[in-house]
Amino acid sequence: MTAQAEAAAAAPEGTDRPRPATVPTPATETATGTSPATDPGTGRAAILRAARRAFALRPYAEVTLRGIAADAGVSASLIVKRFGSKEQLFAAVADFGPAADALFGAPLPELGRHLVHTLVGQRRAQQGDPLLRVVFSLGISDERSLLRDRFQEQITDRLATLLTGPDAALRAELIAAQLIGLGATLSIHRTGAASQAPPERLADLYAPALQRLIEG
Repeated sequence: MTAQAEAAAAAPEGTDRPRPATVPTPATETATGTSPATDPGTGRAAILRAARRAFALRPYAEVTLRGIAADAGVSASLIVKRFGSKEQLFAAVADFGPAADALFGAPLPELGRHLVHTLVGQRRAQQGDPLLRVVFSLGISDERSLLRDRFQEQITDRLATLLTGPDAALRAELIAAQLIGLGATLSIHRTGAASQAPPERLADLYAPALQRLIEG
């Protein structure tokens, strides 16, 4: 899988790595990755997409705000204004909280269809998957391991607390796997049948398996 599956400062930067235990909490965002103010001039969504690509492709120390700015089509000073430091931008990239709020925002009897609708809707509206970036943390020993930790805490563990019945942790992991698999398939087959199918039809076909796991 390429970096495109997931989209794909003025002063010199140091190469110090962030300390995951003290990574600052990112500013609140909506589930789509834009600011609550919905200001199209902020460039926030474009910055986040470019940052996700950069941190997925390269070790943290090699990523620069200038490079992210060039990819996003904004100035490095705008990144500093919107996010602060590179460490704070990385914290925003590693935050799955807004995605979890949107994905889990339905009662359990309706959650399977809601998961499919939400994931597909976010991909099409924002040209990016809300969960797929966690794949780029596999086998990585640098700061990107924070992606795995946050995904476990904010997506899998949170979902497990919502489920009832036996094997909640196991079922939560399998639901997460199915959601990542759906996102990966849509990324691979960008012009395929799934990419052109209405969300309702995708939910008809995909949600029943999710719902079985939800209900145990």
